[in-house]
Order: sequence, then C-alpha cells, then structure tokens
Amino acid sequence: MRVSGRMAVAVAGAGLLAAAGCGGGGEDSAAPAGGGALKGVKIEVAAKWTGPEEANFRKVLKEFEKRTGATVAYAPTGENTDAFLGPRLQAGRPPDVAILPQPGLMRQYAAKGSLKPLSPEVTRQVDQNYPPYWKELGSAKGRNYGVLVKAAYKSIIWYRPQVLADAGVQPPRTWADLVKAAGTVRDSGTTPFTLAAGPQDSWTLTDWFENVYLSQAGPAAYDRLADHRTKWTDPTVARALRTLAEIWGRPDLVAGGPAQATKTKFDASVTEVFGQEKAAMVYGGDFAAANIGTTRAKVGTDAKVFAFPAAGDTAPAMLGGDIAVALKDGKGAMELMRFLASPDAGRIWAGLGGYLSPNKGVAPGAYADPVARQLITQLQQAGDNARYDLSDLTPAAFGGTPGQGMWEELRGFLQRPSDVKGAQERLEAAAAKAYDS
Repeated sequence: MRVSGRMAVAVAGAGLLAAAGCGGGGEDSAAPAGGGALKGVKIEVAAKWTGPEEANFRKVLKEFEKRTGATVAYAPTGENTDAFLGPRLQAGRPPDVAILPQPGLMRQYAAKGSLKPLSPEVTRQVDQNYPPYWKELGSAKGRNYGVLVKAAYKSIIWYRPQVLADAGVQPPRTWADLVKAAGTVRDSGTTPFTLAAGPQDSWTLTDWFENVYLSQAGPAAYDRLADHRTKWTDPTVARALRTLAEIWGRPDLVAGGPAQATKTKFDASVTEVFGQEKAAMVYGGDFAAANIGTTRAKVGTDAKVFAFPAAGDTAPAMLGGDIAVALKDGKGAMELMRFLASPDAGRIWAGLGGYLSPNKGVAPGAYADPVARQLITQLQQAGDNARYDLSDLTPAAFGGTPGQGMWEELRGFLQRPSDVKGAQERLEAAAAKAYDS
C-alpha cells in the first residue's frame, strides 16, 4: 500500500522538524559501541549518491567503522537503483544495506520478500527518534523495514542574489512574478535558468511539475493523481503543463535552450550557476548546498533560496527522502541500520551541509549553513499543504526510472512544449501500465 500524501500533515506539525523545538533528546544510548565489536565484519551499502553527497555519506560510514571496527564498502547504484539491485537480488548476492530513493520501491521489494524486517533494537531507535509519518513511510503491510536517513525539501529555487539585485528584481512569490523576473534578468544580460534534464537527471522536471500541480490543483487533487485515481489526461494536468511551458517553452530563458538542457546533469546545472556563473537561478532541493560547496560561492551569501513560487492558491511544500533497508540477515547490517537511525549519524551529516534529517534528535544548531535552518522554518509553516514527492509515491517504473514514465515523458515535453495533449496521453499510458503491473 502506498502512503497517501495526506499523511504529510504530520511532517510540518509534529513531524519532520519537530526537532526545531527539541534539544536533541540526549545522547544516543543505542549508537554502536566502540571497542571493535564488529571487527572483521564486512558490510556493503549501496546508494545512488555521487559527488559531494557520496563524499559526505562516506564520512558518516567512516564514523561507524571507527566505532565498531567494521569495514564498510560503498557501492554506487547509479540513478536507477532498481536496475542495480534487481539483478543482484535475483542472483542471491544483494548488498547488506541499500538506500532506496522511493517509498514505492521499498514496498515493491517488501512485497517480494526481498527485505529484512527491522530488528527490535533498530525499531526502538526509530520509535525514539522519528515521528509517526516517517516511521510509516518505512513500513509495508504493518511491518517496519526502512529507516528514513535523509530528508529533502524540494520547494525552493536557488539563485545568485547579486544578479537579481543588479537587475532590480526581488525574489518572486508567484509564478507570474517568476516569469516576469526571468524576462527582466534576461534583459539585464544574464540567462535566467539552467535546467537539468539529462537522461539520468530528468527527475528535476518531475519536481517542477509536482510543485506547479500541487499549487494549482491543491493537496486533495495531488493525492488522487499520486494514487492514479485521477488520470494524467485530466484537465488539471493540462493546466500544469501549459504553465510550465511559459518557462520551458522559452529557449531564451534556459541556458543553451532545451537541446542543452536535455544533456545537462544535475550537478552540472548547479555548477553552471554558482561556479561558472552562466545563469541566475537553478531548481534544486536543499541537497544542492553540497554541490554549491564545491564552488567558490558561499551558501547563505552568494547562494540563497526563495520558496518555489505559487502557481495557484496553494503555496507548494514538497518533501522527499531516502530510505535505508537491510537486504541481508546478520549483525553487521542491523548495526549499521541502528547507527543510521540514531541522532549521532544525523548530527554528523548535518554538519557537513546539503542535508536535512527527519530525526527528531538532530537539532537546528547541528546544521552547517543558514539555508538549512531557513528550510526548517519553511517546512514548519507548510501545514496541511505539505506533500511527499508524487513521483516517489508511484510505482518505480513510472516515477523513478530514467528513460521511461514521468522522467522521459516530461523530458519529451520540454522539447515539445506545445504538445500538451500528446504529453498527457503518453503519461497516462505509462502510468496505466505501471500501476497495473
């Protein structure tokens, strides 16, 4: 059973960032003990992270090795996590732990019997440190399988404040303001946007769509589309696509136009704005801070964020998250899961930047940059409108696979923004096939 987006109420209220009013819950008594308790144990953990995200996660794993004596090997899955894990599961040689980018994929694996239920020790950590919403996201049919190790806030746009100031533009609050501001920035001599729409990175396009759709159609309609109770041929989808075309259909507003965008990776899109200064703005969740950290730009000064502008009556607040699951029995896998569920792991990660934790024990003061602390406030203010990333709630074949489903059909729409009806029909055909399989 997929988790309804309606449950996201808990995220903004008593949920994700209840940490803002929490001092950290004391030291984590269940964190792995030192003394080499796992000396000689080898653990393989697989995740899609590359670049700065991978480097920061490796530092978290290094601390686990230091505390336990275990040796942890990191295996990059590539963007298509299922394509990496599926063959290894079939061959009977999965990694000990995997980080899954979609709750839908976790439920698919749980239904096939590929996941190991959390041990009582890990479950206690989850109960102690996580709000009910995030615990349920890691559950399937009443059993706990996953630990939400990394949250993402995906309703923001990163920008270079000096460029907007020089153009006489204030951070826009509505979609109409965003389109107008983009034109003004262009007229001032700077390309407004970079877009990451390469074959492995067109997930960014799904996020653009979801923010616009949530804002225009509202939370209830968003839930129905996520569950495929509303078809993709619905007029609400057409409206969102036409709205996106106001920017996507303007080659002069996008660095290199659609032709270049469809070759651009996410990391490169961020670097083009803050490292190469080729554009003024780029879409990306809070995790883009890690990419900005590889440039000379300083987060909070040279790189700031504004809330994704409202395209309708609802201010969008879209969330994401990565789920750790165990694929093998054994003390090593569950000890790593227990550590990842602890506040200690979250505090280490938060201090490295480009990270938000769903763990209540990670207080705002643990975060390395002011933008992360700003996003905590935005999440708290989201109220009933907060929703989990729609594509991540759908079957992975539709919402989480490069080259097909939402990724590819929105990538095609970027190249043919006048073909709204055709894009809808292709999206619906892909959705129907994925939900029926």
